[in-house]
Amino acid sequence: MEKMVKGRVYVFGNNVDTDQIYPGKYVEYTEMEDIRRFAMSGSEKPELAQIFQLGEIIIGGTNFGCGSSREHAAMTLKGIGVGAIIAESFARIFFRNAINLGIPAITCPGISQFFQDGEEASIDLASGMIKNVSNGQSLQAEPMGEYMEKILENGGIKAMIRAQIAKER
Repeated sequence: MEKMVKGRVYVFGNNVDTDQIYPGKYVEYTEMEDIRRFAMSGSEKPELAQIFQLGEIIIGGTNFGCGSSREHAAMTLKGIGVGAIIAESFARIFFRNAINLGIPAITCPGISQFFQDGEEASIDLASGMIKNVSNGQSLQAEPMGEYMEKILENGGIKAMIRAQIAKER
């Protein structure tokens, strides 16, 4: 896992639900190449998948990822290469889906007012320090648990389990 994440940010509001992240009408798609094309297509930034660059960062308000429990919402963000998702708070199932897929999901009170679209962020995943490179200010995120760090270091929970099984053999 990369300990530092740097990139341009895209800011979203509160209660961004899974239908905004990945509209239900696309659940028939199973291949990542198809799934990734529809990232955030139900949101106020429906063009995000076409302009998003590998490693960029999504900022959310409260309750990011609320709605259904389908994994497609986190998968589509992994598919576009999101470097991290930082929100004031997450819906529990979306949060776990993101972590389990190897996406850093970081809870940080005050983050939704800390950035504007297009500004640059630098995140130290080890310390939880988030810097707005555009204005030089920093904000401290909630610490990530050791188990979640281990999942992210392995690139997701499936990869972590595979590594553990291989180690035991």
